Amino acid sequence: SFTSDDVKITNTEKLYDGFFKMVRYDFSHKLFAGGWSETVRREIFERGHAVAVLPYDPQTEEFVLIEQVRIGALPTSDTPWLIEVVAGIIDEGETPEAVCHREASEEAGIEISELTKALSYLSSPGGTTERIHVFVGRTDATQAHGIHGLDEESEDIRVHRIAEKDAWQWLQNGQI
Repeated sequence: SFTSDDVKITNTEKLYDGFFKMVRYDFSHKLFAGGWSETVRREIFERGHAVAVLPYDPQTEEFVLIEQVRIGALPTSDTPWLIEVVAGIIDEGETPEAVCHREASEEAGIEISELTKALSYLSSPGGTTERIHVFVGRTDATQAHGIHGLDEESEDIRVHRIAEKDAWQWLQNGQI
C-alpha cells in the first residue's frame, strides 16, 4: 500500500490568501500499475480543520441546533438559512475539544459538560485539506435560546431546541 512518501510535490503556488487560502500543487505519485504519474496540477482550498458538535440534553431529550445564512447553499437550496450543528475552525494551538467548548458558547450560548468523539473525516479531499472532527456533547438545553455569534465574523445565529422525536423527521424532510 502507498504512503505519503509515494507522492512528490514539485511546486506549490499560493493563489489566494484571505479569510481562506487557495494553493496550486504540482505533484506526481506512484501508480497502481507501477511507475510514476505525469505531473498532476490541482488547486486546493486550504481552510484549516474544523469541529462539529451536536449538543444533546438527555434530561429534556432535546438537541440544540443553530440556524445561520450560508451563501454556498444559495444555488442548490430553497433557502440559504440552514439548520446545523455547532461548528468552528480549529485555530493554531487549539485542541478540537477546546473548540467545541468555545463554539458552543459563541454560537449557542451554552456550555458542554461532556464530549464524546464520534468520528473524524476529510470533507472533500479532492479539493480541500479540511478534516472535520465530530463530537456529541452533553448540555443543558434549557439554557439554549436567543441570537448569538461574533460581530467580527459577521455571524447572526439563531438557536433552536429540537425534541429528539422530531430530529429524525427534520433530517428526513431536509430541514436539517
